[in-house]
Amino acid sequence: MREFFTKNKHIHFIGIGGIGMSGMAELLMNHGFKISGSDLNQNDRTTHLNNLGVNIEFNHNKKNIKNCDLIVYSSAINKDNVELVFGKKINLPCMKRSELLGEIIKIKNISVGVAGTHGKTTTSSMLGTILFESRKDPTLIIGGIVNKFNSNNISGNGDIIVVEADEFDRSFLSLKPTYSIINNLDLEHLDCYKNIEDLKETFVQYANAIPFYGKIAINNDSKYLNEIINNINKPLVTFGIDSKSDVTATEISYSQYNSNFNINYNSNTIMQIELNCPGKHNIYNALAAATIALELGISRKNIQIALKKYSGVKRRFEYKYNKNDIVIIDDYAHHPIEIEYTLKAARSGWNKRLISIFEPHLYTRTKDFYSEFAKALSISDHVIISKIYGAREKPIKNITSQLIINDLEKINYKNSIYIKNKNDIPAYLKKIVSKNDMVLCMGAGKINSIINDIIKEIERDL
Repeated sequence: MREFFTKNKHIHFIGIGGIGMSGMAELLMNHGFKISGSDLNQNDRTTHLNNLGVNIEFNHNKKNIKNCDLIVYSSAINKDNVELVFGKKINLPCMKRSELLGEIIKIKNISVGVAGTHGKTTTSSMLGTILFESRKDPTLIIGGIVNKFNSNNISGNGDIIVVEADEFDRSFLSLKPTYSIINNLDLEHLDCYKNIEDLKETFVQYANAIPFYGKIAINNDSKYLNEIINNINKPLVTFGIDSKSDVTATEISYSQYNSNFNINYNSNTIMQIELNCPGKHNIYNALAAATIALELGISRKNIQIALKKYSGVKRRFEYKYNKNDIVIIDDYAHHPIEIEYTLKAARSGWNKRLISIFEPHLYTRTKDFYSEFAKALSISDHVIISKIYGAREKPIKNITSQLIINDLEKINYKNSIYIKNKNDIPAYLKKIVSKNDMVLCMGAGKINSIINDIIKEIERDL
């Protein structure tokens, strides 16, 4: 980072416990800024920042912004937040997280934005691992805890920064990275976008903000990306599995947690990859990371070695238990496509009965996709659904998890149950679980909070 970053400016983060906000706060603290924050709830990220010396108030009060020079807030913060309103009243600079991120990436000579409806965190962490293992000393700010670094950020002295480019609330339009990955495009965030056409147009706008000397790696297998690719007027390199692309994966095989494949460049095999991540979706993620790594001049050998060493991200198909022929997985899947990817990965690598525990995330997403959730979950042998995790949203009348159960029944799926209180799930699961089962806890809320209780129940009589 440049020398002026050592000046001790005070930045206050409203909603500092968010995974993206906490990573940015820590990175800026590491570069000499005084950081404070506020949030309504404690979590592992606020505890981590507290331990680093960050003062966090667990309320929203205008007193919290005393003596700060800048307020940063996430898209999840309401416009009537008392700290934000008071900050504007006294003429303090106030920036969205995405706007500050757009400023931070300018500090490095080369920036990479990783966009797409799914896979941003995994792809970013894969590329970060490749750059780290290649001794490029990168900076990384992403939306998950990378196992290799045990953090959602690293502050490197090299010339490259990798960040997630989030489409929610059109946040990624604040970024103008040198390079970009666009992993995929599916209908999502209908609380922010009118329809799929609106979403497609916004992705085109993001892509065309890349400079003429940069490049975009785009998934040629994504239906909606294919529909916009001709509207992108910046240099492109395509990757894919099922379609003719510049960079492709061939000779694919799966064995439990491992995926093996060749990477072909212009139809010539250039490297063999051993990846410790299951499923076709993770091959796409690795292809995307490798494609940009090649554009950045990283050697094939370093890409190969780094992807073999890659150890994943917390809550992305994360092993929590693997004993007595029973496996428990924690996964962040919260969109129907992500659930489908996760369950197909489990099917492709293991010969086990699949029990899915799903906590729907957001009332609006449940309202828009309950039928699609039912179809994706039907890949499982048994489905348990808990109450909707509302997060930033207020309840919507008649929108409950029962909608998904009803649609499962409509497609003649027999083994589903709605257990409103997730804390009652471990006792129920104990009655149905048996050897050779895989239990998948899926959701972007707090469904993982019951995993330890599930393990205790399973082990009680063993």
